[in-house]
Amino acid sequence: MAISSAVDASAVARVVGIKTIFKDLRAGGVLFLPQRVAVVGQGSTASTYATAKQQVTSATQAATLYGFGSPVHLAVLQLLPTNGDGVGTIPVTVYPLEDDASGVAAAGDITPSGTVTTSGAYVVKINNISSEQFVIAEGASVAAMCASITTAINATLEIPVVAADDTTKVDITAKWKGTSSNDLVIEVIGPTDAGVSFAFTQPEGGLVNPDVDIALNQVGNVWETMVLNCMDVADTDSLDKYSVFGEGRWGALVRKPLITFTGNTAATVSGATAVSDARKTDRVNAQLVAPGSNDLPLMTAARQLSRIVKVANNNPPQDYGSQDATGLTPGTDGEQWTYIQRDEAIKKGSSSIVVKDGVVNIADVVTFYHPSGDPIPAYRYVVDIVKLQNIIFNLDLIFATPEWDGAPLIPNDQPTVNRLAKKPKTAVAAIAALLDSLGLNAIISDPKTAKANTVAQISSTNPKRLDVSVTVQLSGNSNIISVDLNFGFFFGTATVVA
Repeated sequence: MAISSAVDASAVARVVGIKTIFKDLRAGGVLFLPQRVAVVGQGSTASTYATAKQQVTSATQAATLYGFGSPVHLAVLQLLPTNGDGVGTIPVTVYPLEDDASGVAAAGDITPSGTVTTSGAYVVKINNISSEQFVIAEGASVAAMCASITTAINATLEIPVVAADDTTKVDITAKWKGTSSNDLVIEVIGPTDAGVSFAFTQPEGGLVNPDVDIALNQVGNVWETMVLNCMDVADTDSLDKYSVFGEGRWGALVRKPLITFTGNTAATVSGATAVSDARKTDRVNAQLVAPGSNDLPLMTAARQLSRIVKVANNNPPQDYGSQDATGLTPGTDGEQWTYIQRDEAIKKGSSSIVVKDGVVNIADVVTFYHPSGDPIPAYRYVVDIVKLQNIIFNLDLIFATPEWDGAPLIPNDQPTVNRLAKKPKTAVAAIAALLDSLGLNAIISDPKTAKANTVAQISSTNPKRLDVSVTVQLSGNSNIISVDLNFGFFFGTATVVA
């Protein structure tokens, strides 16, 4: 049997050839798919930047490239915070979008009034992002108050608005254009008994988000596993484009499925599920929620995604329950969903959270997918899609290789001296080893049955085609734990005296 290719078979002169080749000896061992995050969002209107995709390693880098306080900066600030409590070494790639040519930025204002009886320190909050402190002195005029407010806002780089002093009020304009800028919320925090009050016109009038296809067209043959959509969830045109793009990524020739996450802070289940419930067959889009929160929806999604993607990267079959999204500000206790409401939301295609000791904790993470009449939708849970991503990735590691590409293909019972030749049973054996490893890693259940149902054969119509079929059962997750606690009372027994 020929066992060496170090020297050409036609050579006759005396020689010793040693060819060094790496051999993958994992024998079907699973490699976890390296997760990646793609951020699709705008820079600030005032910034000039390239629209080519760019990997970033810090929020400061994102701010320098795309503008402080822009959607991209605020999203990356949650994914890669300065304290290191983010995605770690998982790559974050920005797919920047410019404002649409017909886009309009949301605008509002702050109007101070009253006679200041006591000096006090104040901050302006825009979606829970605080300005620098400013002092309103006793007897300060409205004009002086407006000047102080304007200076404090514009001195805070990450705040998502620009302030302009209009003498009698402070005009507030979003740092980007589009309907997503309507999500801004203004507050002023400070003494309530100092004789001054503030009236607000909450930002509104934002129009026309940019076309996300400009970003999606740049993805190419890179497996971006999770996408953060910085548009608003009501922008169904963008959701449609993500869905079309994502469906293509499920294709047999692309085989790189992804999930797109959008933020939603609607307080009620009906409000939060208005979009998701109408998209019953959408297995690409998902929303991450924080009912009643004043945080920007894109920041709500980014912070939760920083937890989800890390678990998916390090332990793919693990679900995401009780992962704490520190840094988010939840809505009021009365706005949090009860168990019945969370159950309703999930059945309508929405993820959910639970607030524990004032901290947002991830509960169920689901896609919009919930076809009518299907009690166990196949593509409901994001964790199940992550499991499938890993199975596809490992099958690719076996067959998309020089070892298999173009190898001689012969029947199972045919002897051969060609060490590179492949038989259908060779493929079955390779998959069987993978199935055992998938079972050991709890990505699938019952690998024995999966192996028994794996078949491969040379096509009856094309001798250069190997047809393989394998059916797996994904592992479940302990999302619901039902315990029956039985109890009774102890009754004393009579004491017998001897």
